[in-house]
Amino acid sequence: MYKRIVLGGCCVALIAASSLHATAAAAGSPHWIDAWSAAPDSASPPIQARTLREVVHLGIAGSALRIRLSNQFGKTPLTIGPVHLAQSAGGSAILAGSDHRVSFRGRDSVTISAGADVLSDPVAISTTPAEDLAVSLYLPAGAGASTMHGLGNQTAYLSQDGDATATTSFPVAEISSSRYFLTDVEVAATPTARTLAVIGDSITDGAGSTPERNARWTDALASRIAADRTLAPTAVINAGIAGNRLLHDADAPYIGPSALSRFTRDAAGKPGVRWVLLLEGINDIGAADSLAKPDADASAAQIIQGMQALIAQAHAHGLKIWGATLTPYAGVEWPYHTAAGEAKRQAVNQWIRSAGAFDEVIDLDRTMRDPSQPGRLLAAFDSGDHLHPNDAGYKAMAAAVELRWLQRDR
Repeated sequence: MYKRIVLGGCCVALIAASSLHATAAAAGSPHWIDAWSAAPDSASPPIQARTLREVVHLGIAGSALRIRLSNQFGKTPLTIGPVHLAQSAGGSAILAGSDHRVSFRGRDSVTISAGADVLSDPVAISTTPAEDLAVSLYLPAGAGASTMHGLGNQTAYLSQDGDATATTSFPVAEISSSRYFLTDVEVAATPTARTLAVIGDSITDGAGSTPERNARWTDALASRIAADRTLAPTAVINAGIAGNRLLHDADAPYIGPSALSRFTRDAAGKPGVRWVLLLEGINDIGAADSLAKPDADASAAQIIQGMQALIAQAHAHGLKIWGATLTPYAGVEWPYHTAAGEAKRQAVNQWIRSAGAFDEVIDLDRTMRDPSQPGRLLAAFDSGDHLHPNDAGYKAMAAAVELRWLQRDR
């Protein structure tokens, strides 16, 4: 019987950021775009020498893949390899005959310096939209401090020991709800394909959605886009981090660097990004009230200034940036929601709607609120904690995005 390890946390809010890293590929060369992402947020406890198998859900087709591995939060060089990529057969299993070796400059393993990351060689594997892939990583010497994404909402499988990267039926010893080392999957797509990056907190990260179902609002948005044959291929990547704030870096595990400091790393600097969607700021409000510390304080004016700084960054990268209003959160039982915080939320939302600073605005507050109690989530959209939506709520958020913006601004 395997045991479960839980290495994640979650808190609040959401939004998106992105960047057009490459607008066109050179003649004859692949057009690479980021098609899946998990923003690294902190270091996990040490991991012994073993194999990890992680499942990713792609929303766009491609003729080849490459993956990015990160040692951002490591303190020493990290060796990974062998690494294998295969079609998922559900759970920890892979589809027989679909396994591919992943190389790094032609080698089966790679050593990543502390604080660095590495991109693999291309893997000749064709993908279809809504396909699940399994990435298996062997840690021959373990890892003293693992770079992780705390709230995975997708099971990661860990073997007891040894190299099990090519094993069809994975020898599961432990499972985790977090992501490890794997931060991106890039796809060789058609020349017109682009990426929308959504940057935010736990709402974007999918807290409250059903695990293993790819029911985050970014997943629902990717499904909408894929079903619309009038649109050119568009990937949606999730740059949400549970508990993340717009203005302040984490003072607790799993929350990660602020949206301001990670904007290029997690959104604007990704290949193929054309649009950024930002839904962030509710944790700045909630932390100011719940932590009651001077270095956690954030006024509505400061939150707006942070958004203006991100808008300037996006435009400097040649990107379009969309802003989403902050969703209701009255009724949260822990010391998070206050009357003063609600006044800040209303002030920020009014600015988002009326200032004309964002290229487009998605009014998620209007979509998600209870008309009879505007400070609260509609009960049908509430996961139960009065902060994070459920699967139906996330679908409603995705439905609020105007897909025509993707066609107009390519």
